[in-house]
Amino acid sequence: MYVSLKWLSQYVNLQELSPEEIAEKITRSGIEVEGVHHLSEGLKKLMVGEIKEKVKHPDSDHLNICQVDFGEIELSQIVCGAPNVEEGQKIVAVRPNGYVGGKKIKKGKLRGEVSNGMICSLQELGMDSKVVPKKYADGIFVLPEDTPVGMDAIEALSLDDVVLELGLTPNRSDAMSMLGVAYEVAAILSEEINLPEPTYTASKEKASDVLKVSVEAKEQNPMYTAKVVKNVKVGESPLWLQERLMAAGVRPLNNVVDITNYVLMEYGQPLHAFDYDALGTGEILVRLANDGERITTLDGQERELTNENLVITNGKEAVAVAGVMGGLDSEVTDTTTTVVIESAYFEGQSIRQTAKSLGLRSEASARYEKGIDPNRVIPAAERAAQLLAELAGGEVLEGTVMVDDLEKEPTRVVVSPDFVNARLGMKISLNEMVSILKRLKFTVETANGLLFIDVPTRRQDVKIEEDVVEEIARLYGYDEIPATLPVDEGKSGGLTHYQAKRRIVHHLMQGIGLEQALTYSLTSDELSQKYAIETAQTTRLLMPMSEERSTLRQSILPHLIEAVTYNVSRQQDTVALYEIGSVFLGQTEEGLPHEEEHIAIALTGDWINHKWQGENKKVDFFVLKGILEAMFAKLDIEGRISLEAAVIDGMHPGRTAKVLLDNKSIGFLGQMHPSEQKAQGIKETYVAELNIEALLHTIIEPLKYAPVPRFPSVSRDIALVVNSAAKAGDLEEIIRRAGGDLLKDIHVFDLYEGDKMEAGKKSLAFTLTYQTPERTLTDEEVVGAHDQVLKELTEAGAEIR
Repeated sequence: MYVSLKWLSQYVNLQELSPEEIAEKITRSGIEVEGVHHLSEGLKKLMVGEIKEKVKHPDSDHLNICQVDFGEIELSQIVCGAPNVEEGQKIVAVRPNGYVGGKKIKKGKLRGEVSNGMICSLQELGMDSKVVPKKYADGIFVLPEDTPVGMDAIEALSLDDVVLELGLTPNRSDAMSMLGVAYEVAAILSEEINLPEPTYTASKEKASDVLKVSVEAKEQNPMYTAKVVKNVKVGESPLWLQERLMAAGVRPLNNVVDITNYVLMEYGQPLHAFDYDALGTGEILVRLANDGERITTLDGQERELTNENLVITNGKEAVAVAGVMGGLDSEVTDTTTTVVIESAYFEGQSIRQTAKSLGLRSEASARYEKGIDPNRVIPAAERAAQLLAELAGGEVLEGTVMVDDLEKEPTRVVVSPDFVNARLGMKISLNEMVSILKRLKFTVETANGLLFIDVPTRRQDVKIEEDVVEEIARLYGYDEIPATLPVDEGKSGGLTHYQAKRRIVHHLMQGIGLEQALTYSLTSDELSQKYAIETAQTTRLLMPMSEERSTLRQSILPHLIEAVTYNVSRQQDTVALYEIGSVFLGQTEEGLPHEEEHIAIALTGDWINHKWQGENKKVDFFVLKGILEAMFAKLDIEGRISLEAAVIDGMHPGRTAKVLLDNKSIGFLGQMHPSEQKAQGIKETYVAELNIEALLHTIIEPLKYAPVPRFPSVSRDIALVVNSAAKAGDLEEIIRRAGGDLLKDIHVFDLYEGDKMEAGKKSLAFTLTYQTPERTLTDEEVVGAHDQVLKELTEAGAEIR
């Protein structure tokens, strides 16, 4: 938003403050001033002159020699190349030793002819070409005939003005107008605001006799008003109006359109002017467009509409896209004599959707999108009617034709001073709060120690108690908020037991050689429950970005396996990944997905590859099992973990096991099924997924010190022939029970199944360690315990080799 301080000073006393001081105060109150632009910067010795004579340059086809009157005894000769230079024009010129654009202009010669200065275009005076009137876009600017010769041109063009560039946040739509900024500055400076009071003499003819207004889409357009002005003379706007529009970043067109833009910038209320005769029906109907309906807008583009676009029609055909842009067929032209001024309240979301779908944004749509003041709809129309009467010679018909179903009551907010002070950490008195709110032109009453505030409709961002706190704070001064330290006792930061254990797992996995992966929590319906340890109701997004990312996962493995595939397909044959992340099982009582943290591992390729030593070992079941056992040992729960053969979809039926914690399943490990590996384009791959929450929340007995045994241990090996279906864990349990207190440790060190073994049989070998901390064991004690082990194994069906 560009704010001319000259324009602003018409509404509020700026107290002779410098532009920089005003900008500082506005910024400190909560609206950032991004720039302070002095329009006269780089300009010096500019004068208004009149061209008395123009002749062609003898040595140039495009240059002209002009004799210019500056109110001095003699005329000054200036050579000018502008195509629109003519005798009798009042122009702006830089005199010798003057400055334009920061460059010094000297007396000189152009192709042999003396030139005492330069006749200027608006662009040369520093104005953006986008706001220069089209009539003067390619030439010099011509001043009105009544401009005094010899006058300071900086003053004549209001280049002695300063423009503030405001960086508005979306909630401060009220400051997208000069009056809105005036309210803000008046509150900051504790000044009164002078609002325009539109007055004009209406004709006896009634607007309702020549125009009918109706609204079908009242949800999108609860209020529509129109005024009719006859005998309008379309022409160039007065210089002061053009200057204000250009300072606000708007290009002047003609007096009718300029008046609608001027009121837009002044009131923040978008207006549109229709050529009454071009409407052809004397009727305006607001409705939703038909699918495929077309309209050519003012920018000359034909646009196809949908039934979500709100349009203004003449009862039959669309003549404007409501709140966005008018139609070309009903625009005001030089031949227009009767004008219909539209001032309406359009629902912001509807305008936003239309502007987005058409790829068309305007100053009007920007304001409707953010919300306009419903109580300015009629005053803005009256202001436009006044200016049309004054500047275009129009005859305003009596009355306003309207449809009005709009709620315009102020918002009531009740807040206590204690609430305000508690949130600001301050001690602002009740009277001070009332004073601040009244400076903002809020209606305030006090009763029972409370503030009853009626917020004007122009401030649609103030709706709740916290909004009032912000208003009081920013005008009282953010700098006045005291700096305080927390009164709580300081506590050193630290990790919870769960976080500390999870960090241990991370360090272990990375120390072993696995790389951490991070995959999407969203997956497809098809993969959402694949490899899931536990299944529950799935959670699907209402608006997924794609079907592949539509459902919350219940297993980490599918995407981790995809990561393995991705790496293998890029010649990375050895991949070792792990991930700790959430899966989502069903819903909590609050209706949210229930999160559970899991750990998943995926291994393929070589586990050991020492080329110098010639040592190579592929990943297998026991490598993966060893990694998990290392984790269990690190968490001090290895004695409570057991494995059990299992059949799981997508896993190898003979190389898969469940992981049990205290005999309760918490996950699985094993090889992927060969068909799954083939489908993924990978070789032998081993995976695991465990409920890590169950592991990390497990209560561990306090660590107790045990002295190092002083007496030697005795080892015995036994080899057993058992059925192929026999489980090493079951045999280990028999050995442990039979060995009694003397048996210190059991370790499986060999498994053999081959052509030298009877069909349906396998060989298992164990190392048994006997020891007691109290004495050296005798041979008789060891033999006795060992024989008991052999006996119970034989009774269990094992054959001693």
